[in-house]
Amino acid sequence: MRKHLLAIALIITGAPGCDNVGWGGIDLEVAPPPAAATAVVVEAEPEPTSTPGRASGPVLLAGTRNGERGDFIVVGEIQADALRSFPDPAFPEDRNRLGEMSAPGAEWVVFSEGVRVGRMIVERAGPAQGFCGNRTAISGVLELVPSATTAERLLALPLDQAANRPREAYSEIAHVYDQRVATLTIAGDAIPRYQARWPTLGVLDTRDHIQAFQLRSTPGQSVAATFVMDDQLAVGAPGPGAYSLFVMAQERGGAYSEAYTWYRNAEAEGKGVPRYFDHLDWNNDGTDEVLLDVFGANERWFAGLSLRGGSWVRTFQDDCGAPAGG
Repeated sequence: MRKHLLAIALIITGAPGCDNVGWGGIDLEVAPPPAAATAVVVEAEPEPTSTPGRASGPVLLAGTRNGERGDFIVVGEIQADALRSFPDPAFPEDRNRLGEMSAPGAEWVVFSEGVRVGRMIVERAGPAQGFCGNRTAISGVLELVPSATTAERLLALPLDQAANRPREAYSEIAHVYDQRVATLTIAGDAIPRYQARWPTLGVLDTRDHIQAFQLRSTPGQSVAATFVMDDQLAVGAPGPGAYSLFVMAQERGGAYSEAYTWYRNAEAEGKGVPRYFDHLDWNNDGTDEVLLDVFGANERWFAGLSLRGGSWVRTFQDDCGAPAGG
């Protein structure tokens, strides 16, 4: 603490606004008054009491429809180039934001198949079950446009950060023969490329999920499929030598070509079976991103794909999905 030179009377001035003042260890020094007695008050600069803030982005939810209700899980915070884990323990304000966004009555804008389809009014929130990390589950009442009342997988953004998103026509896309063949061809090429064990009953026997969709960044349709060897597209222990292979194809010039593959060997990296969940231009840059739902041996997590320089890359995956020892 600074030493003050006081004339005749000792005046102790505390910093305004303090409820508790520690009085121990105060040093005072008495000196003769100066020629011209002028009172000077010097205030010490306050010490920082919180972690410096940082620019915050919209929070992304992923959920499913259950009748007129929606059950969502917090995926992460949207940054310019990728998703970020949310809430981040390094930023206490994240927890406050989450509390406001998950309070009863809070409103979220709901999307499916890349377009805005309605809203969700929060009724309750609590810890998420079955997902890794300290995730939050948010449930509420859905109000969807008539064409989207049968939508199963949903994404959501906070109203204050998505209110200006346009409303577009919603339509579900059923996969067709050419798309199904394309996924088998891509998987058949990828399995030997990754030096994986060939399925005894053929590639078709291992395909566990397939989904066609339309990205706003490509003129043709896209299709994604998950192939599972000696395992299942669900939380549970993998079998010996198990692996998964996720493939994505895009239509170019009337033909489907490989756009992205993700191979994961359960013995070497731990189980992590990815499945296409939904797509959305969640960072509002004019290009859709793809969200994957990933199933491990004991829990689930999320991963995200983004288009970078004309190639699809994995730009997000929860820490719990990192390979064992990596």
